[in-house]
Amino acid sequence: MLNPKNFIHPEDEAALRNLEAIPGLSTVVKSFLKLGYEKMYYGMNMASKIRLSPTQLPDIYNRLPPVCRKLSITEPEFYLEMNPMPNAYTFGDTQIFISVTSGLLEYLDDKEIDSVIAHECGHIACRHVLYHTIASMIMKGADSFGLIGSFIKPLEYAFLYWQRKSELSADRAAALVMGVDEVVGTQVRLAGGSRTITADINLEEWAQQADRYEEIRNGDTWNKMLQTMAVMENSHPFAAVRVREILRWGASEQYKLLQQAMADVNSDKICPICRQTVSPDWAFCRHCGAKLQIYMRLK
Repeated sequence: MLNPKNFIHPEDEAALRNLEAIPGLSTVVKSFLKLGYEKMYYGMNMASKIRLSPTQLPDIYNRLPPVCRKLSITEPEFYLEMNPMPNAYTFGDTQIFISVTSGLLEYLDDKEIDSVIAHECGHIACRHVLYHTIASMIMKGADSFGLIGSFIKPLEYAFLYWQRKSELSADRAAALVMGVDEVVGTQVRLAGGSRTITADINLEEWAQQADRYEEIRNGDTWNKMLQTMAVMENSHPFAAVRVREILRWGASEQYKLLQQAMADVNSDKICPICRQTVSPDWAFCRHCGAKLQIYMRLK
């Protein structure tokens, strides 16, 4: 089983610690859970979207289960919504769902779509979804929480800061499932246009734009303030920053080891319980006695 602690981005971890240290956060979380937004979204999904399944648009639905197995997560509900903008998002707490837009499916190729789904499943694996959902609801209407207005804006910025860092972890999850090239290629399409336009882009040169951005952002005090203002209301990092981060991680020893571990587990070479080497023809692990056939059927 892939442990998300092994690939969560350190800036995600640090931002989450800072977020959870904010006085009153537990009050916000409890208030959110009491409001029952999950039921509201469940009703909205059923009324306005198409829930995908093995018998409902299976060509789209069948992209999800393999990713869930690779990341060792429970399969969420999966919806298609009519929206010409390429987008995907994950919401919920006890009843998590992923939505993809018609624009995303029309715009990206098959592997790029799988990369986006793997990214969304990465949020689930890293346990990002509850706080993402709370952040969205705070931005849509803080009055629902019955809190003092002056407290909400700093809290919103704290959530957004963490959310930007959490995207880096989800990119890592997608890279483990699909490979670094597919994650980078998807960012290229979403930033620059379709494959007919961006097929020959120089990725290293584009990633260098992120280095130049860092120079500007870390320059004098005025530039720091301007760049902070430019990004502080964004829920996602800039595309070039994401590409630079994933290219760096893809060249690391950590990535190579995790990718090999995932390949071993998904080829039945490793017992999912004791992590010892097993043979594909074993019904039970000869090291710990675990019933391997159950695991093989799940795959």
